[in-house]
Amino acid sequence: MKGTVRRGLITMLCAIAGTVLAGCQGAGDNDAQANSGGSIDVAIVANPQTQDLARLTPSLFTAQSHIDVNYTILDEGTLREVTTSGEGTEDRRYDVVMIGPYEAPQFGRDGYITDLTPMASSDKAYALDDIIPSVRTALSYQGRLYAAPFYGESSFLMYRKDVLAAAGIEMPEHPTWRQVADIARRIDTPERAGICLRGKPGWGELGGSFGTVLNTFGGTWWSAKPDGSVDNAMVDQPEFRKALQFYVDLVRDAGESHPARAGYNQCLELYLSGKVAMWYDATVAAGLLEADNSDVKGKNGYAAAPVVLTRASGWLWSWALAIPTTSSKPDLAWRYISWAAGPQYIKDAGPRIAGGWAAVPPGTRRSTYEIPEYQKAASAFAAPTLAAIESAPVDNPGTTKRPGLPAAVAYVGIPEYRDVGNQCTTQFAAVIAGRSSIEAALANCQEIASRVGR
Repeated sequence: MKGTVRRGLITMLCAIAGTVLAGCQGAGDNDAQANSGGSIDVAIVANPQTQDLARLTPSLFTAQSHIDVNYTILDEGTLREVTTSGEGTEDRRYDVVMIGPYEAPQFGRDGYITDLTPMASSDKAYALDDIIPSVRTALSYQGRLYAAPFYGESSFLMYRKDVLAAAGIEMPEHPTWRQVADIARRIDTPERAGICLRGKPGWGELGGSFGTVLNTFGGTWWSAKPDGSVDNAMVDQPEFRKALQFYVDLVRDAGESHPARAGYNQCLELYLSGKVAMWYDATVAAGLLEADNSDVKGKNGYAAAPVVLTRASGWLWSWALAIPTTSSKPDLAWRYISWAAGPQYIKDAGPRIAGGWAAVPPGTRRSTYEIPEYQKAASAFAAPTLAAIESAPVDNPGTTKRPGLPAAVAYVGIPEYRDVGNQCTTQFAAVIAGRSSIEAALANCQEIASRVGR
């Protein structure tokens, strides 16, 4: 893509992003680039940790490397559409894209993204062996790293210790979903919801949190053939219905206002503002709850992801940086990735972000947990976070064998799941909002999922 067309597209994407914290205004300025080390276009998710990254890039990276970074910052759903809708085409607009364990092995296998192993292995500053093994494996294909983790996470239950104490309730360290639902209903009030659960459509939004509930209830999207490929759609089975009924009933009875609009960022805002007492979601959120600028700092407890039939149910995810094979600037792209996803960024960001050391990107590097300042700031959640990441049942997430590459907890590792998950979670969100019935949603979703087998 060249000339005015490319500049127009970047301008459009910057407008879509809403908040672009570095570089969009200079995306087409050739004179400025002539006096610098070059420029790259980077698409990242709109989360607080990534917004800190974008804000610090000019002073911590560009000032030293002379590489301008033009960020496009998008919500989860939009980012996934932008970075995956044309993965097989020759024309790509980005030099670096933020993806996760769902995309990395599949895109690596199919040649859409660059094998980072040679660059990561030879770059001492990147410290490849410092990455937590389970996170590195999740972003690899056949032992080769295809995306560099910016932060890693599992899922767990966050709750207000003071609210539960006032109600005379003690949270188990390893609760069941029945126990969590009972507590949520007991502490729910008109002013403060008992729990926040994602209800926003999207395979990585509602699909992410519901996927872990589905697994531990004994359900699955598809059965698997002996070779690991997709067999029959299982949406119409009793276990799937029980999981969806439980999820819908809980969020309706004791969930946040307008749950069908609520994703990760909305639940984060509600919890920080004291409008929900519990929240089941990504472990990375704990650093924001305990940040220096958080109104709920020191008031929170952390329990393992709730279960029903399985021993563990937390997901394993990482927002990670990859280089599309169509980028004409892989060397510049790697220099940026080595810095943004390397150990030095964490050390430099700690004293410079509003949330302080507690809010630095967690869950990717063992060295992070050896920094004295981080140990002190993250004392409430560091151990539960690592325990959740290490216990995430990626190889056996449910009660039956399921298809896909890779084995996964909150999603199914097949290309078709993206569309199936998006369509079906739209059906489920309509149920949550009271616009549809569970029977209709399950019937429609069974038909959608059955097309994959055909």
